Amino acid sequence: MSASLILASTSPQRASLLKGLGLSFDIVPSTVDEDIHPEREPAKRSQTLARLKAENVAYDHAGSFVLGADTLVVSKNGTLLEKPADADEARHMLRLQSGGESIVYSAVCLIDPNGQLHEGLDSSSVFFKTLTDEDIEWWIGTHLWAGRSGAFQIDGPGQLMIERIEGDWSGIVGLPVYLFGKLAREAGFVL
Repeated sequence: MSASLILASTSPQRASLLKGLGLSFDIVPSTVDEDIHPEREPAKRSQTLARLKAENVAYDHAGSFVLGADTLVVSKNGTLLEKPADADEARHMLRLQSGGESIVYSAVCLIDPNGQLHEGLDSSSVFFKTLTDEDIEWWIGTHLWAGRSGAFQIDGPGQLMIERIEGDWSGIVGLPVYLFGKLAREAGFVL
């Protein structure tokens, strides 16, 4: 009997990507408070948070595969854009990204049933069209910015604000599928 897979996240986007691979899994949200973690360098922060989330859940689920992930956005001026607290912060984030390139870091940590960590980081670029005030207010009105790093999405209506991307679409959504597959094979998880 193979070990079960646990997603240490409540992200519907991550769950949808895993379901799209035909995988069955349980969802056990981590209790890691991302806001208090001191690391500010985006790539390291993303990797550290993915690891902490996976370790947090694996502690109570020995013998399972536990998947932690974290996605962070950095605007064209180098500002780290995490999940906006409210609509005003979302507006500010969108203005910072308007007409420019944002970098999306998406880290994955898969802990195998023996407690070994298998980790990786994906980065992609999102090029925003120049957003008018009307574009921004339309997006704010959808409420789809809530709970999204950078206050945008690439897997729904938010695509209308994007000119193009470079990199892994699934990584921008929140779980780089190719990287997950590579780490799963290394960990001995049968896809």
